[in-house]
This record gives sequence, C-alpha cells and structure tokens, in this order.
Amino acid sequence: MGKEIPVFSVTKTDEAGDKLIYCRVFCQREEPPPLRLLLDFLKSKNQVPLVPKMDPEALEDWSWVQIALGYHRDRKPIQIFCVRNQGTYQDVFEQEQTGFSKQLSAFGEQEAEIAREFVVRAKFILTARLSKKDITDEGYDFNGWILEFFQDNCTGIVQIDEQGFFSPKGELIVNLQSDPEEDFSVQQIKPSKDNGS
Repeated sequence: MGKEIPVFSVTKTDEAGDKLIYCRVFCQREEPPPLRLLLDFLKSKNQVPLVPKMDPEALEDWSWVQIALGYHRDRKPIQIFCVRNQGTYQDVFEQEQTGFSKQLSAFGEQEAEIAREFVVRAKFILTARLSKKDITDEGYDFNGWILEFFQDNCTGIVQIDEQGFFSPKGELIVNLQSDPEEDFSVQQIKPSKDNGS
C-alpha cells in the first residue's frame, strides 16, 4: 500500500461528464526517469501495472510525455502526464507553475514558502488524472505509489487539487482550496491514441 496521501477531491469533468481528480508532483530533478523504472518500482510494491502495447524502447526513453497505467482490467486507467519547462506543453508547465506559485505566495507560513520553492524550482510536473466515478481504494493506493515514486526519486512535492501540498510523510502542510474560476489543470492535454510517449 502506498503512502497514505488522500486523493478524494474533485476538480473538473471529462467529455463524458465524469468528475476528475488531479494530483501533481512538482519535481526539481532535471529529467524524469524512464517509464521502465516506474513500472519496476510498482512491481516491487506488489502492484501489477497494466500498460498499453508499446515499443519496449519507449519504456527506456526519458522524454516520455503521457501514458495510461491501469491497476484493474475493469477500471479506467490513471492518465499520467509529464510536462516540462521546455518543449511540448511548456505553456502548460508555465501556467501551472505560475498559478500555484501565485497561490502559495499569499500564505505567510514557512511550509507554504517551502512548497513555493519546490514549485518555482521545478523542472517538470508529473500529473495524475483519475476518474472520481470509477476509481477504487485499490486505484487510490496505486496512484499513491506513483506519486511517491516521483516525490522520492525526483526531489518532488505532492499537490492534490482542492486539498493542497503534502509533506514526504503524507501530511497536509499547505491547505489550498481550489478556486473554480482558476484552471491550472492539464485537462487541455489530450491523451495520445497509443498512450505512450
């Protein structure tokens, strides 16, 4: 079971009207690890990631952008996006970085300043998108392991919409209630047909 990071808030809806949950890890590492390392980590935690058919070389590529990872055959997969401070989706990266930095700068607490430093220094943002209607406890655990992998291996801090920022121990350190007028989510990123890099 992954770290106890609550992931029960709702932000947006998809084309079918399903409410979506967005979780992010603002990562300071220069490049994200290849997907093969994430899959190996999940397997080491007794998770069985269901991965779309893809070229095995794509699993070794550090420049991946998006993948759908399933945790159960009868459930929708978790959509994972990696937006960077350069290249494709740089505008999404900058929008999220600026939006969250602005939100955090309104706080006077030390924890908010630490979270803001992670946001400002981030080189990439890992975003997990889950279907509120379809996700199960098993899916929340699976997502928790994904977030933990990037937090621990990429010098990252976890953020969950309508909740806030979390410490490495899974404790809420900055409580952020999302403003429905603001939209920092990566919902404008459309999944590719092959769900690979």
